[in-house]
Order: sequence, then C-alpha cells, then structure tokens
Amino acid sequence: MATITAQDGTNIFYKDWGAKDAQPIVFHHGWPLSSDDWDSQMLFFLSQGYRVVAFDRRGHGRSDQTDTGNDMDTYAADTAELVNALNLREAIHIGHSTGGGVVARYVARAEPGRVAKAVLIGAVTPVMLQSASNPEGTPMEVFDGFRSALASNRAQFFRDVPSGPFYGFNREGTEIQPGLIDNWWRQGMAGGAKAQYDSIEAFSETDFTSDLQAIDIPVLVMHGEDDQVVPIAASAYKAIDLLPNGTLKTYPDLSHGLFATHPEQINADLLEFIRAG
Repeated sequence: MATITAQDGTNIFYKDWGAKDAQPIVFHHGWPLSSDDWDSQMLFFLSQGYRVVAFDRRGHGRSDQTDTGNDMDTYAADTAELVNALNLREAIHIGHSTGGGVVARYVARAEPGRVAKAVLIGAVTPVMLQSASNPEGTPMEVFDGFRSALASNRAQFFRDVPSGPFYGFNREGTEIQPGLIDNWWRQGMAGGAKAQYDSIEAFSETDFTSDLQAIDIPVLVMHGEDDQVVPIAASAYKAIDLLPNGTLKTYPDLSHGLFATHPEQINADLLEFIRAG
C-alpha cells in the first residue's frame, strides 16, 4: 500500500492515479468513511485526463488507527504533508461532509500555488453545533447520541445511518441501494473506533468561519436540499455568504450522500466547474 508518514509517525494511506504531470484533484472523504467513497469520481476524472488522489484520514480506512490528533488542525496538517510529498500544484480539493471541513481548514492555510479551486459537498462548514449565535445548528444531544451509539454498538449504528438519513433511504418513494449501505458499513468498520469517536467533536464543534473568509480562490458549494445529516440552512446557505469567491449549487430532494446516489449528475457539475476559466 502507498503511504506517507506524518510528523508524529502516523502512516497515512493514499491512492494516486493518472499522469503525474496532469492537473491533480484531491478527494477528502466524510465521517466515518475512507477514500473508497470516491470510487465513482476517481474513475470518472481519471478518464477525463486528471491525476486523481484520495487518502484515508488518520484513524480511518487503511491509515493508522490513531488515538490522538483526530482534530481539524491535524487533519489539515496531514493534508499539507501529503500534498508536499506528492508535490501537488494547482490542485482542486473536493471534500464531502467532514472532508469539506478539512478542505476549508487546509485551503485557508495552503502555500501559494498549491490550490487552484475547491469544492465543498454537503460540508459541515461553517459550524454544525447549535448555539445562541447559530440557532439553525444541530443540538448537542444529537452528537451525544452519535457518541453513545458508536460506543455501545458501532456495527449497528453504522448500519442504521446509511440505511436511513445519510442517503435519504428513509424517504418514501426513494429507491434503496443495498450496495451503498453495505459499502458504507464496510468503510466505517475498517476505521478505528477511538478516532471516529473523537471526530464527532471535530466535525460538529469546529468553527470554520474564519477559514471560509480567508479563501479567495473559486469555491463551489454543493448541497442536497433534503440533507438530513448536515441541514442546508445551517451550512451551505451560511457558508456561501462567507466565501469571497463562492458559487452555490443546490439539489432539490437530494440527500447528504448525493455524489454516491447520483454520480453522473454530480460528476458533470464538478467537471463544468473545474473546466471553467
């Protein structure tokens, strides 16, 4: 397996496909998954002539199951180390959900010339947790419920999430795709429980407001209007107002996992944004 070793000794697994002189696209997965969640996108953009890179965040997938460093600053630092190791320049960084938070934190701090554009899909930005200043956010008891379910029966929790709200399979009339459910469970169970537990705080409580305000490159914000995991009112509708050079594209009736349930539609929209001058 291809890995890099972070400064604290953590081994980070990555995939790197395509011509090394092609423009790179870097994919950042959601919680509690792995780089495998981007299979459809990686194959598509490889066929379009891009260099495609995806990695398992520390504690997830095939990377080391760390019990420390499961926070956004460390995730962004790991990203920078991977980018430097592979010498990626003028890359497009695409992040889903928690991965969208990682993209925001990394891109806001990236070296000049490293990033050309960014995409936030169903992202947790600017902040998920409900507060006096963020009344549209998700209450703390929801995230406490996540922690309790993960600690008591992770395998069942990781079956319930994709079977229901993640892909919108709990909505009447929605075509259920058992393969997506199985693949979500497989990816989740491959990761480390401690890292996944810690990541709940990282994705729910981190405030990315200043990160979004600092990003001056073009950013596409994509969000399903029926996202039950990261509701659009507290995320995309707020994030777009903070981005100096952002474009918002929303999808009626689509869920949190919209790029997996509707890859052809999302891939086409991503390609249009990436190719735009």
